[in-house]
Amino acid sequence: MAGMTTRKVVRCLPAFALALLWPGSPAADASSTTTGRAPDTGLRYWEWQGDGVLFRLTQRLPDQTRAFFLARGFDPDSADLIATRCVFQSMFKNTAEAGSVTIDLDDWRILVSGDKERALMTRETWTRQWQTRKPPQSARIAFEWSLLPTRQVYGPGDYNWGMTSYGLPPRQRFDLVFSWTRDGKVFTARLKDIECTPDLHPEPK
Repeated sequence: MAGMTTRKVVRCLPAFALALLWPGSPAADASSTTTGRAPDTGLRYWEWQGDGVLFRLTQRLPDQTRAFFLARGFDPDSADLIATRCVFQSMFKNTAEAGSVTIDLDDWRILVSGDKERALMTRETWTRQWQTRKPPQSARIAFEWSLLPTRQVYGPGDYNWGMTSYGLPPRQRFDLVFSWTRDGKVFTARLKDIECTPDLHPEPK
């Protein structure tokens, strides 16, 4: 069952470390967490809204991601590498009427049962992959623009969409500890039981 906790802390440690120091903190109001399936595709989504932000993850079929990056100049092996690394469509929004919000994906952490915490595969992580695979420069630019920026400042009402990559195989389940900063304070939340999309190949209807 998806769910999360949320708390406010003064920034003095990395956000993911702060999130793990107080696992018994009060749970967020259930009304701020929504999970379900898109009616047209059956793909799952997880959405949370509270403390002046909205964060949403929506599954992408690996075939969707393969096709997207093949069309932008990646070779089949590189497109398959991206597609099988647990890619989600992501949206982050500052819903407050005043004050900016900052996110830094380097502070976010993936938690897999029985495994140590992991970092997301950000733009910088993927850049190291492309140094050996050497896709065309135009493909690399398209890839970077498709991902949620590693660091971003959102003014009141600002939002953006982008892919996030978790480096896990299809069907893997994980928790995500994510964070944002407002007025010098770090807010953290733990979204539970997210599922990487199965590598299915549905026929067009």
